[in-house]
Amino acid sequence: MRGVVFDGERVRVVDDLEVRDPGPGEVRVAIAAAGLCHSDLSVVDGTIPFPTPVVLGHEGAGVVEAVGEGVTHVRPGDHVALSTLANCGACADCDRGRPTMCRSAIGRPGRPFTRDEGPLYQFASNSAFAERTVVKAVQAVRIPTDIPLTSAALIGCGVVTGVGAALNRARVDRGDSVVVIGTGGIGLNVLQGARIAGALRIVAVDANPDKEAVARRFGATHFLTSTEGVREILPTGADHAFECVGRVELIRQAVDLLDRHGQAVLLGVPPATAEASFRVSSMYLDKSILGCRYGSSRPQRDIALYAELYREGRLLLDELVTATYPVEDFEKAAQDAREGRVARAVLTF
Repeated sequence: MRGVVFDGERVRVVDDLEVRDPGPGEVRVAIAAAGLCHSDLSVVDGTIPFPTPVVLGHEGAGVVEAVGEGVTHVRPGDHVALSTLANCGACADCDRGRPTMCRSAIGRPGRPFTRDEGPLYQFASNSAFAERTVVKAVQAVRIPTDIPLTSAALIGCGVVTGVGAALNRARVDRGDSVVVIGTGGIGLNVLQGARIAGALRIVAVDANPDKEAVARRFGATHFLTSTEGVREILPTGADHAFECVGRVELIRQAVDLLDRHGQAVLLGVPPATAEASFRVSSMYLDKSILGCRYGSSRPQRDIALYAELYREGRLLLDELVTATYPVEDFEKAAQDAREGRVARAVLTF
């Protein structure tokens, strides 16, 4: 079968990939579509260290082909969106409803794939850039069959991360003010999360002025090409500032834009050794800097919720899919994503 493999030096689309059958508590899914997220590109450029060779992809949707022993919540033929959280379901964090903090869901890549050269790692417990993948049952969330799989694919990362950051981590409330720095796939979902939450003023900041129309479509009430004009819109600062690019100077700007009791939420991924600074005295008025993993989500609840919000017209998915590419055109999709020509490129099988 076909898949996108990174061997540590270059990315190739191969056609001799194999994946094992699902074991107890596992599901095999035929991938129909997978979003190309910057996290995949960050593995290739070294920003996210990951063992190789690895099958890339972590934002996908498809149809259940087979289930292992003990799996009852999905069955062959079901449409599913996949999450990246291979959480155990039994530890203290899972029991508290914090699966993003489960140790089993962090940094334990399996190797369900093989080629003639030997086994390959699975990226983010998912590897959606393959015609078929095997995931833990908890990662497969059943969705209605009337949702296009090219749109549903984006729920499992971009949507749960961005919308979840606004609703779950920051807990944006009615009437709040929000600044979103960077309006790529994650930033657009933060915008619509803030809109869904009832934020009053939502300021989108992106250096590319061509992104204004789509930012406003997703919920921005104002659009700027730098943070310099934010104080004219929010004279006392923002209740919430989200950094969605992964640059330390923008993290500092997000912190500096906060009002009293404001929160800066970090979503962008800078290099693993990057350090950011801020003025300590500026933090004493109950300001916070919050990390956020995967939108602080509970995928079986949140993915199903976002699917229903989409069906009701309250959450945008189709508008995120700015271009689709057959998997063989991975390099073109990656280049378009790197150069910001697409909000989300979607690979199809």
